[in-house]
Amino acid sequence: MDEADLIACHECDTLYNKLALPRHTSAKCVRCGATLYPSLSSNLNRACAITLAALVTFVIAQAFPIVELETNGITSETTLIGAIVALWGENMEVIASMVFCATILFPLTELIALLYLLVPLNAGFVPPAFSRVLRAIQLVRPWGMIEVFMLGVLVTLVKMVSIARVIPEAALFAFGALTLLFAIILMLDPIVLWDVAERVAGRPLSLSPTGGLQPSLDVKTEGQPPADPANSSVNP
Repeated sequence: MDEADLIACHECDTLYNKLALPRHTSAKCVRCGATLYPSLSSNLNRACAITLAALVTFVIAQAFPIVELETNGITSETTLIGAIVALWGENMEVIASMVFCATILFPLTELIALLYLLVPLNAGFVPPAFSRVLRAIQLVRPWGMIEVFMLGVLVTLVKMVSIARVIPEAALFAFGALTLLFAIILMLDPIVLWDVAERVAGRPLSLSPTGGLQPSLDVKTEGQPPADPANSSVNP
């Protein structure tokens, strides 16, 4: 039996053979009922569309002002990039760098990396440097804090309503939509993409010494009955 085809339940540690599942199903542990893994036949078109929509929304959020403030006849507005530049000009280089990385660099890196993987997989081939890009996604994902930034903006707006006239701009709504889109994207486990890549390649994949992907040797399993596609659970 190939150890790469085994999966352990995260609740009771029972080992199962990892089988292909029908669309919109998930494998569940027969001992404790915990979900082991979702179907790998997910709609890649939907994932690509959501990621592309998030990228377009991200560009809108960066290009347009967030809010317009009017007090004593003086009107001011700025974009997120303008706010970062202002922080840098006020000798707050560390804060400006953290805001730039958490709200621009890391989210943008994740979106571009996901599109780099999803589009070729949807077209039927594994892109170069697949494993390195997958690791990059897992590395930057915890540092993307669009939702934290959105919460901070809303708290600030509530406090400033009493001292100034606040007019929401296009970027504020774009950031709200981007927060929801990122919540959907975070539901996509990057590890699942590895299994999709194996299915696209037609055989198991393993890491090469250079960090790329190479086909691994097929291991025959004797005495194992064929999987029932109609059953959404797997047996130990």
